[in-house]
Amino acid sequence: MHSLKTLYRIGCGPSSSHTMGPERAAKMFLARNPGARRFRVTLYGSLAATGRGHFTDKAILRVLGEERTQIVWRADVILPAHPNGMKFEVLDQEPAPAWTCYSIGGGAVRDDAGGDLDEADVYPYSSMAEILAECERTGLPMWQLVENAEGAEITGYLEEVLGAMWRSIEAGLRHDGVLPGGLGLARKARSIYRKTRFQQEAFRRTGLVSAYAYATSEENASLGTVVTAPTCGSTGVLPAVLRYLSETIECDTRELVHALETAGLVGNVVKTNGSISGAEVGCQGEIGVACAMAAAAAAYLYGGSNAQCETAAEIGLEHFLGLTCDPVCGLVQIPCIERNAIAANRALVAAEMALLSDGRHLVSFDEVVATMLRTGHDLPSLYRETAQGGLAATLERR
Repeated sequence: MHSLKTLYRIGCGPSSSHTMGPERAAKMFLARNPGARRFRVTLYGSLAATGRGHFTDKAILRVLGEERTQIVWRADVILPAHPNGMKFEVLDQEPAPAWTCYSIGGGAVRDDAGGDLDEADVYPYSSMAEILAECERTGLPMWQLVENAEGAEITGYLEEVLGAMWRSIEAGLRHDGVLPGGLGLARKARSIYRKTRFQQEAFRRTGLVSAYAYATSEENASLGTVVTAPTCGSTGVLPAVLRYLSETIECDTRELVHALETAGLVGNVVKTNGSISGAEVGCQGEIGVACAMAAAAAAYLYGGSNAQCETAAEIGLEHFLGLTCDPVCGLVQIPCIERNAIAANRALVAAEMALLSDGRHLVSFDEVVATMLRTGHDLPSLYRETAQGGLAATLERR
């Protein structure tokens, strides 16, 4: 499994697969061809279908240059390796250099050789079963396995991640008005947060968690700086849960970093054995995985055992199985923003249910990950980030 630095990426929204990944790929291609003056970039499949709403073209053009780059949209062509395919070409050289690559989710880029570029394995295990077995053998908590594998410097990076999460929440709570993109969708985070002050205690948790999730997701939709956790589309879930618990059970920074490490192992297991790409497996790979990560983090902060953290993650992901990716107008707004709030609240419930158990259950997290991957591949393409089915089609017919 790869470093948590490649799971938690700090960058601009609104999409890790449609914005961060293509921008990163453009930087790689430019570095390989520093003398080139004219480029053509062809976007395929889901990347082309919702690329305008996700600002894919803007992300590429700010690297290669608007005046010297041609963008070609081919939503009708899906490359075999992944729905988010890209082809970069130099137009002013002979022979013309060309490179085909794929944005596979979470800002990661893969080429035709099959390797995730700039991402090396740092963990000696690749499944949750192996992680739990190592914890059982050594008596260590899950977070300690992260620091053993990545070294002490990972804690400093995760403190930066935590700070970026807090800043995205605080910015989202300050802003109001309408989100960009043409839907005329009003920001809600500030209003929800204000209203929670007057609610009874039973409603305060829903209000606060939702406000924090909305705040981060609205910053993402406004091209603000967020953290992929595991993606931009699901960026609000984990920060909302961590922020709420930091305030209600008084977690210190070190405990919150440990929670990030625990959640990171959950996300890494999915990246390794499943997918976090909405274009490949639907929103279950984004919101579902974010819920699993946040549930495991909450279970840890509540004092749960390694087995209970795994159970919380399993509950969090299992009940998002089959969730489609159907962004209206290709924007990361409807239903994405509200889904972040729902998943954040559900993550806390999943953690509580896990703590009410002894950590034993019939369906393991690894089995749910395998099921998610199969389910995602069974979904028709119109339900996998093409904006052709589901709510996207419903609102288009209005």
